[in-house]
Amino acid sequence: MIFDLVISGGKLVTASTTYTSDIGINGETIAAIGEGLQGKEVIDARGKLVIPGAIDPHVHLEMPVGDTFSADDWASGTLAAACGGVTTVIDFVEPEPDEVLIAALQKRLESAKGKAVIDYGLHMTLRNDHPDTLNQIPAVVAEGCPSFKTYLTYEGFALSDKAFLNVLEAVGKARGMVLVHAENDAIVSYCTRQMIEKGKTSPGAHALARPAIAEMAAIQNSLAHAEVTGTPLYIVHISTAGGTSALEAAHLRGITAYGETCPQYLTLTEDKYDLPNFEGAKYVCSPPLRQKNDQETLWRGLAKGVLQTVGSDHCPFNFNGQKDKGRDSFVNIPPGLPGIEIRLALLFTFGVKKGHISINRWVDCCASSPARLFGLYPRKGHLIPGADADIVIFDPDKEIVVTKAVLHERVDYTPYEGIKLQGYPVMTILRGKSLVIENEYIGTAAHGQFLKRQVYQ
Repeated sequence: MIFDLVISGGKLVTASTTYTSDIGINGETIAAIGEGLQGKEVIDARGKLVIPGAIDPHVHLEMPVGDTFSADDWASGTLAAACGGVTTVIDFVEPEPDEVLIAALQKRLESAKGKAVIDYGLHMTLRNDHPDTLNQIPAVVAEGCPSFKTYLTYEGFALSDKAFLNVLEAVGKARGMVLVHAENDAIVSYCTRQMIEKGKTSPGAHALARPAIAEMAAIQNSLAHAEVTGTPLYIVHISTAGGTSALEAAHLRGITAYGETCPQYLTLTEDKYDLPNFEGAKYVCSPPLRQKNDQETLWRGLAKGVLQTVGSDHCPFNFNGQKDKGRDSFVNIPPGLPGIEIRLALLFTFGVKKGHISINRWVDCCASSPARLFGLYPRKGHLIPGADADIVIFDPDKEIVVTKAVLHERVDYTPYEGIKLQGYPVMTILRGKSLVIENEYIGTAAHGQFLKRQVYQ
């Protein structure tokens, strides 16, 4: 049989195995895996790793924050993702107070239409537990959005214990999953007030206002609620040793709960907030960067499977014109970091190369586990016949020094400036079409599709 495209001689890396083979592609799908495959077009992948296209389960494109928006829109953000070996992202719908959820979903889909260059899904945010809101959950699930984001902090978003329980119950009945931003609102509010009263307004005060105990307390609380309802829980951007340990203890009690961390918590530490000339503002994110011991525990959690995924939490704001609105006080710095483009390479360099995680675990936490957890298996995240031909060819020897000029994210800095990476994607293929070759986007159209995801299995 002659395939439309054959990727020849590469080392295939999946979540469980590593072996040398060819991949035959017909149209948009993987048709065969084996040796000696013949194709109308052949890509020589000898000496390279061939992995499933990465899935980023946590991004914020065109996200409104106060009177501004995150710097990357659907076009620039998904292009940057493609250059970093990402073929699917899952973003969020943020309804206005009392807005009909389906209407908010349709509005969000319209904003991505004709812009996204890779495939995408959406999580729905729930801001309250009003009966009218909860009654809309099954309709949202039916539209292919079975995951629901909740917050335990932030004015206008924070759910009380009672409201969080009601949301968990309603989502569970609809066979969905609840995502939670876990920071204890009372602790954050108290510590923020303390900083302001003491005149501590620099970027470093942001970390003091959101201490590690605020995350640990909120994670423990949310896990207790999930234990009562039995609803699957996914804790986003875990940043602390305490939060990781709380999740591990929950697993021992049999609670169905999953954990995500982010590249910034695995590679950066809170000393960045001490940089002069307001440079620390570039690193303001919520939760904030932590200490070295937290970082070490997060790596161990990833290796052991306590944490299942690494999402970028890509929420970029320009240093000039956005972050600098907080020069007078850290409370006015829009929190968030860019990271959609080099998540895969960062995890390879600092995870695989440094021996923190295996190469198979790298693929699992960046592609396969997000696919399984968020209803995209077997279509995405796996190198198997019948799956979408979302494939990344990754050169384990390619060295890059990260600079703003190397990246495609539409933001005026990178928090990883000057970091040396060993290993980088050299080709990204989405559903059989080459989008990126050697860090250059060659796609000709907005090829991305909205993915209707399955309910939690």
